[in-house]
Amino acid sequence: MWNREEARPTNLAQKPLPPTAAPAPVAEPRTESSRDARVATLGSSILIKGTLTGSEDLTVDGRVEGRVELPDHTLTIGPNAIITAEIHAKVVTVFGTVKGNVTAHDSLDIRRGASVEGEVTCTRISIQEGAAFSGKVAMGKKRAKPNGADTEMTAVLAAAV
Repeated sequence: MWNREEARPTNLAQKPLPPTAAPAPVAEPRTESSRDARVATLGSSILIKGTLTGSEDLTVDGRVEGRVELPDHTLTIGPNAIITAEIHAKVVTVFGTVKGNVTAHDSLDIRRGASVEGEVTCTRISIQEGAAFSGKVAMGKKRAKPNGADTEMTAVLAAAV
């Protein structure tokens, strides 16, 4: 009752809305960072024997036998994948099966239901409950000595889960 404003009907037909200046869409130029966002995919029916290299992120859901080299990119191993290879990548995420040595320059993530067997070298590792790991883990970063030489600070773990 008090201090209540009455709803005033507005007649939009009598008051035209002010024009708004919406900017015209502009195509974004392709830059190095937009090219890095690409992800290649190998499906579950693919079998590769030999060396697999690339300069983009890769998802594998098939079979690879040999060597996988993606030193500056991410490798995702899908749930149907069976990898029997030596792996070198920046980041490795495993949902499937890996038999062989894995070098992840940044991190290794072994997800529930995944299986990894072999020697692992990485800066960070994550193993979810329900994942299987059998092998050896070496973790560490290079650190400069006071005299300017580099040494590798390494922690070694042996595990069988």
